[in-house]
Amino acid sequence: MRVMVPAEDVDLSAVKYEPETIQAPHLMGLVFKLFVRILETRVLGSLIVSYLKKQNKMVEMLQNTVIPEAPMFKPEFPPQEPEHGVVVLKENGIPEDRVESALKCLPHYDPASRGNVEPASSFQYWKIRDYAHAYRSGLVTPSTVAEHIIPVIKEFSSKKPPAPLLISFDAEEVRKQAAASTQRFEEGKPLSILDGIFMAIKDDIDCFPHPSKGASTWMHEFRSVNEDSVCVSKLRSCGVIFLGKANMHEFGMGTTGNNPNYGTTRNPHAPERYTGGSSSGPAAIVASGLCSAALGTDGGGSIRIPSSLCGVVGLKSTYGRTDMKGSLCGKGTVEIIGPIATTVEDVMLVYAAILGSSSADRISLKPSEPCLPILSTNESSNALGSLRLGKYTAWFNDVNSTDISDKCEDILDLLSKTHGCEMVEIVIPELLEMRTAHLVSIGSEMLSSVNPYCEEGKGVRFNYDTRTSMALFRSFTATDYVAAQRFRRRLMYHHMEIFKKVDFIVTPTTGMTAPIIPPSALQLGETDMQVTGYLMRFIIAANLLGLPAISVPVGYDKQGLPIGLQLIGRPWGEASLLRVAFAIEELCAKYRKKPATFYDVLKTN
Repeated sequence: MRVMVPAEDVDLSAVKYEPETIQAPHLMGLVFKLFVRILETRVLGSLIVSYLKKQNKMVEMLQNTVIPEAPMFKPEFPPQEPEHGVVVLKENGIPEDRVESALKCLPHYDPASRGNVEPASSFQYWKIRDYAHAYRSGLVTPSTVAEHIIPVIKEFSSKKPPAPLLISFDAEEVRKQAAASTQRFEEGKPLSILDGIFMAIKDDIDCFPHPSKGASTWMHEFRSVNEDSVCVSKLRSCGVIFLGKANMHEFGMGTTGNNPNYGTTRNPHAPERYTGGSSSGPAAIVASGLCSAALGTDGGGSIRIPSSLCGVVGLKSTYGRTDMKGSLCGKGTVEIIGPIATTVEDVMLVYAAILGSSSADRISLKPSEPCLPILSTNESSNALGSLRLGKYTAWFNDVNSTDISDKCEDILDLLSKTHGCEMVEIVIPELLEMRTAHLVSIGSEMLSSVNPYCEEGKGVRFNYDTRTSMALFRSFTATDYVAAQRFRRRLMYHHMEIFKKVDFIVTPTTGMTAPIIPPSALQLGETDMQVTGYLMRFIIAANLLGLPAISVPVGYDKQGLPIGLQLIGRPWGEASLLRVAFAIEELCAKYRKKPATFYDVLKTN
């Protein structure tokens, strides 16, 4: 039996970093199928799960440890100091007004400086303001852009083997939305800067009239979609054009984006590699240039992982900052809905539209007022000089390739030299406990939401990797869940103490770049917990503790694969997070490369 001292009595000088090692087989193809069948048997399956849990110290942590803290069943945040150099947004106001306020926060826009996206050596994506300028200047219409996009979407859906970006797509519905937007521009009455902007929505977020299947083959048979989710409704009021429902790892229960149901979305930078997951379709469609932005969900890095692997920006806001009503994962304690876009400024515009806590979260979480950084003045740059960035070096360097840690280190050094930010060495205790507490929390919540359908006999229609996860989740007991929530309170204390010393925690977003897709994994899926461990290495605190985090592309490894840098901020501190992310993006802009799969759908000349 292990007895833990109270969190406030932990001696940080005695904390030693333990490299994460996950004991589990890598399986795919028919061997994987056979393994799952055995795993689901009552006796052998229980023995296998029990053995794997013991090998990964889960039994020791959850059942043989005395944890003195009371459980924290959802994130609880202490009061936060107001952010400086920001604009406060009206949470209850109309989305169009918030987007207009966000627009005024951005640096001056000069269309002459934007030019074309060529050549590859100085590649830049078209931004939302580029589309808005083209529409307002009459250079192109939303209907014209729609006709550039539609054949590409159809092309992806007909590939062999299939590799769809969208798994629910209606060309006529897109044309209808584009025509309405085009008419508004002709009449000089666009709804907002987002009018005519094309977006994709992850398949676990309701977007009428499309079904929400969670990329399964059957969820729509039980759950109909009769209206937009709250976040999608806000975007629609701003004039956004929705392309359809983007592919994802089934029910979000994976980090690669592998999906045998519809086909596995490919990484635009290297089509033989995974996008990362679970928001695989949203990240890939943005990185390929077909969408300015997309909505994803993030319960275990599902926005930040694919954003990092695909070389785009992904924001995971504070738990409760966005209303989850109308999503398949809306009843948990670790998930948020957030934007993926090619630039920080586009993330800001979309975030401004969708933010707003539910009435229940306003009561229980008492969120600080939502803010955005003012990037249009020199004061924003000056504000960076006083910032302290916390880095746990041993953890930071625990990556698959030093290309990742070296590139992230170089950018942080450049940030410090350019803006005067201070790097502070920190220690984060109990990282292995954090991983286990998150797994038990998200696993138990996921099982609770889908278990009624399993009782209806739909369990066998899950993918094999989903069924593997479900077998583990079913082994968790009530005492395991309570122990995980006790760890959550301890870890919240540790992180709030760290934020008394620093403004952000900085890490690579992932511990590896995009992994290769094994051809034998396409038909039946795969389980590779070593890859999952690397992809989730730095992800979990933001989900278990509800903290805001953002992934920003900072360069490439020796194979030309994107590398992301992650910033984790204080609760409700999205404005400060976006300010630093914008500064990092500016420093890295000249290194950005055009993806191997890229489409210039604006085509104004």
